[in-house]
Amino acid sequence: MDLKQAFSGTIFCLLLLFCVGCRCRTLEIEATQTAALKVDASPQLARKIPETLFGIFFEEINHAGAGGIWAELVSNRGFEAGGSHTPSNIDPWSIIGDDSSVFVATDRTSCFSRNIVALRMEVLCDDCPAGGVGVYNPGFWGMNIEDGKAYNLVMYVQSPETKDLTVSLTSSDGLQNLASATITVSGTSNWTKVEQKLVAKGTNRTSRLQITTNKKGVVWLDQVSLMPEDTYKGHGFRTELISMLLDLKPRFLRFPGGCFVEGDWLRNAFRWRESIGPWEERPGHFGDVWHYWTDDGLGYYEFLQLAEDLGAAPIWVFNNGISHNDEVDTVAIAPFVKDVLDSLEFARGSADSTWGSVRAAMGHPEPFLVKHVAIGNEDCGKKFYRGNYLKFYNAIREAYPDIQMISNCDGSSRPLDHPADLYDFHVYTDSKTLFNMRSTFDRTSRSGPKAFVSEYAVWRSDAGRGSLLASLAEAAFLTGLEKNSDIVQMASYAPLFVNDNDQTWNPDAIVFNSWQHYGTPSYWMQTIFRESSGAMIHPVNISSRYSSSLAASAITWQDAENSFLRVKVVNFGSDTVNLTVSTSGLGASVNALGSTATVLTSGNVMDENSFSNPNKVAPVKSQLSNAAEQMQVTLAPHSFTAFDLALAEPKLVAEI
Repeated sequence: MDLKQAFSGTIFCLLLLFCVGCRCRTLEIEATQTAALKVDASPQLARKIPETLFGIFFEEINHAGAGGIWAELVSNRGFEAGGSHTPSNIDPWSIIGDDSSVFVATDRTSCFSRNIVALRMEVLCDDCPAGGVGVYNPGFWGMNIEDGKAYNLVMYVQSPETKDLTVSLTSSDGLQNLASATITVSGTSNWTKVEQKLVAKGTNRTSRLQITTNKKGVVWLDQVSLMPEDTYKGHGFRTELISMLLDLKPRFLRFPGGCFVEGDWLRNAFRWRESIGPWEERPGHFGDVWHYWTDDGLGYYEFLQLAEDLGAAPIWVFNNGISHNDEVDTVAIAPFVKDVLDSLEFARGSADSTWGSVRAAMGHPEPFLVKHVAIGNEDCGKKFYRGNYLKFYNAIREAYPDIQMISNCDGSSRPLDHPADLYDFHVYTDSKTLFNMRSTFDRTSRSGPKAFVSEYAVWRSDAGRGSLLASLAEAAFLTGLEKNSDIVQMASYAPLFVNDNDQTWNPDAIVFNSWQHYGTPSYWMQTIFRESSGAMIHPVNISSRYSSSLAASAITWQDAENSFLRVKVVNFGSDTVNLTVSTSGLGASVNALGSTATVLTSGNVMDENSFSNPNKVAPVKSQLSNAAEQMQVTLAPHSFTAFDLALAEPKLVAEI
């Protein structure tokens, strides 16, 4: 190599290093993006969001009700889960002792005609073990029994001879006795209702209920119930789980499904009529879509009561004669139509009407305010759906002209071919798709029925068991629903609950077991939208070459004392964003002292919450000291931020 070549090579290397350095510097600069967000808060461009926009959808899935919000601790309390043919499987009941000391089998001797199966227990031993022999029930993966708390036991017993029964709450192996009482059953051929309060002297998270005796002979048991005394408002709901729902401030409750309403087969569909009246008389049913038995203690009446307790409008989703695998021909649908009209009379009828009197007898003489019904669930493409739908629609419209009816057919992209007040819109997809769906309803016709986005969620690989990534896409989607709330009337996430022991569907908003619970990032995301229903929505505009990774909305809302401008921004990308927020037309000054920033983010976009770390991904609120009509803020990568600017004139929202 000569000197000229060496010199040229050196120059080339220096130029290469310079270019690489510049490129690195460029990449470093690009890691922080800039954007401008303009909010026009002038009254003439403001629009009121429907009072009903954000609510909740409860489906009996993942043991959300049985073994979930419904506080009943005994699983298969009436011994009906094994079917009506006896002898039958009594799972999860099991015996204490062995087959030489006790023999148990179901038979059809119950005093309840609608659930005729009972348990016959024959004690065989003359000299029984000191603790006695009998049966136990572990509940739903163990009963949570807590020190000092009271539990109300109710059961029906029949014995031809006087007999002492010991009822106990013990550890799963029976060695720790938490509470115990002896009940004397008089010898009679009649069934006797037995009630006993048990107060725990210790805590065990995986306890069981035991019923034992030392005396040889036969005793029958049926409808064995154990309820904590401290349920929400005394209505039978787990207080800590209801608290999670109250924190969402839901404006409606859609119930009881979902596919649970349909059934894989009609014979296993939810039947409202069989879920009302005294709990002992409810036959229960096998939910064949999600593959478990429910005693239907959480029935139609309890759902209506739950909606009232939450201050939410009830939305009754009823079966329209269609399941996943069979359908009722429209020419034979009349009995199903009458059944639904009866259900509405139960909810809305006067206390002296046929079905309203049944409701009154259950403890609620005042009508429940049912003003929305959904005619089926995801049945639009079924052979007889449209014919059946019209039969229900016309009958309900004639009997209850104020009830809003919801079609299963999506009207977001083309007009419906049948009358409806609202239509269902369901979406389960990946995070990128849902993020981009924030503009879905921009193109929807403003005439015709309103949209009810009754099921939305990110699922599968993007979601895990509830990831930050999923919640960010969902938040962006909801900002689009807010902006399109002139056509979108209601929206709810799905599913709401999952028992950690039955993860049939993931992800879900709230995860629980017998004694713990936590919200997934999707739950916490929804808390940031809880003030949107009934608020005023304002136009926003984002200017940035990074705008394809941003989503935003702005509302004014007020609490009991103050008014706020809330600006919500989703940063779906991996770069930090320096954001300039400019607000015009506000008509009030901003009070920095009362202003806050709430941020939902984490170190990894796939981070999840868990029992051991329930708040790994949860909103963090801080004071927004630089709050002003124009302010500079920073958006973390993969974050959802809500800026609440306190306004000096609390009457602003009301005046708008």
